[in-house]
Amino acid sequence: MDGPSEPHIPGLWDTYEEDISEISQKLPGEYFRYEGIPFPVGLYSPESIGLAENTQDVRDDDIFIVTYPKSGTTWMIEIICLILKDGDPSWIRSVPIWERAPWCETIVGAFSLPDQYSPRLMSSHLPIQIFTKAFFSSKAKVIYMGRNPRDVMVSLYHYSKIAGQLKDPGTPNQFLRDFLKGEGEDRVPRPFLGRGAIPPLTPLLCLQDLQGSVQRICEFLGHPLSKEALGSVVAHSTFSAMKANTMSNYTLLPPSLLDHRRGAFLRKGICGDWKNHFTVAQSEAFDRVYRRQMQGMPTFPWDEDPEEDASLDPEPRPSPGPSPSPSPGPSQPSEPSHPRP
Repeated sequence: MDGPSEPHIPGLWDTYEEDISEISQKLPGEYFRYEGIPFPVGLYSPESIGLAENTQDVRDDDIFIVTYPKSGTTWMIEIICLILKDGDPSWIRSVPIWERAPWCETIVGAFSLPDQYSPRLMSSHLPIQIFTKAFFSSKAKVIYMGRNPRDVMVSLYHYSKIAGQLKDPGTPNQFLRDFLKGEGEDRVPRPFLGRGAIPPLTPLLCLQDLQGSVQRICEFLGHPLSKEALGSVVAHSTFSAMKANTMSNYTLLPPSLLDHRRGAFLRKGICGDWKNHFTVAQSEAFDRVYRRQMQGMPTFPWDEDPEEDASLDPEPRPSPGPSPSPSPGPSQPSEPSHPRP
């Protein structure tokens, strides 16, 4: 499988960037519902989601990255971009990440962009019941990235503080209640399980064995790498490498869409940070809803080991010193996490 032959399509992406700038000026922080699922007004529309759901434009060599918001989407895009280029970092350093893996369901969406090279790499937050139907009769592939939903909630709280398309999250306790009720997102994250999907990956598993995870993805895509290329993929997809890459850290987006004055796009790059924010009562309330929502789903690493290691990090850092007193919920971010999308 060959990666995209050119990193940039003149004219096409210039228009794409103009559209993003225009859209970002019209974000009201309101929501509409599509099949009962809330989406931010301005970045999505019923028409754009309907196009993604019902398009017949699915190629057999398409690669979809499907995630619940705040579940490692950006990291997986970076990894696959490097795999498709055999470890060569020039593509990820020269083309913004939203151009390398455009979103399926946004107003400026992957299926509305002409003349894309093959294989197409596309991203989506759509749950399986409204995911692109034509995928299921194709040979296209899905890579699903799942994350401990407790960490998802904390990241969503931080992200909502800086994302122009989302309403203000309010207090941490209110955000937790809204999250568990399904306000603003589709309740507790549920995995995408369908034909053509690699068994779900998680940030925790990738952090524990990034090289092994990359090899697993390569095997699934039918794109083997040399030892040198594999090492390059691993080196250029660490948290610190992505955070330093302006094409991947979302600093190119306008402040009206993502306000970097209030924090950075890449926040911590760890698993288990929820334990720094949840009270015992909040954790128990979350677990009750989680167990109910996840009935019939497979077991994930955070189910087997709820005390997962919070120190896992691609780039371990010295301890910052004594921890502050526990807060009643997600704390105010010093570096909010990356946007959706």
